[in-house]
Amino acid sequence: MTVWEILLIGCALAADAVAVSLTDGMTEKDMRLFKAAGRAGAFALFQFVMPLVGYCCGALFSAFVASVAPALSFCLLLLIGGMMIFECFRSANAPHERFRKKKKGGAAKLLAEAFATSIDALAVGVTLLAAEQSGALPFGVLSSSLIIGAVTFVLSFAAALVGKRAGAYLADQAGVFGGVILIFIGVKILIGGF
Repeated sequence: MTVWEILLIGCALAADAVAVSLTDGMTEKDMRLFKAAGRAGAFALFQFVMPLVGYCCGALFSAFVASVAPALSFCLLLLIGGMMIFECFRSANAPHERFRKKKKGGAAKLLAEAFATSIDALAVGVTLLAAEQSGALPFGVLSSSLIIGAVTFVLSFAAALVGKRAGAYLADQAGVFGGVILIFIGVKILIGGF
């Protein structure tokens, strides 16, 4: 396994976090550089930690996670996306409040998103364990996980900023569009997991 392969794994694992960051950038009122960096940091932290957990727990835990991860991710993203769509329609009578309205429970929502988009990284931890045992890992699992986390941070940060710009053009549809994207990601994870 080369450094380039670790980078590609990082990009693949970050794909869902990037899509969620893009959505969050479109729908959140105060998405400034600091907040975008904080959100990207949360996604990166989970993407860094999950491979380490998978590595430590080995194949036994991985088999269990692989069986429930798609359904768990789907449920979390369906809930978050559904709430976004509901909030958009609920505030239809107050159009000035609908777009980029500051939402309650921001930290809980962020943690749920970060967890839901990083569950698949547990299985990557088992892959890193196997690569290390066969001598195919060019450096330790900690370094590999750091690379995965760094890739996730950079891509998620950029996506949040792009989402902020796109949200200005989507205006009233941003909440519905963002909710649909999250539900679509959840369905993709669910179908891909079976």
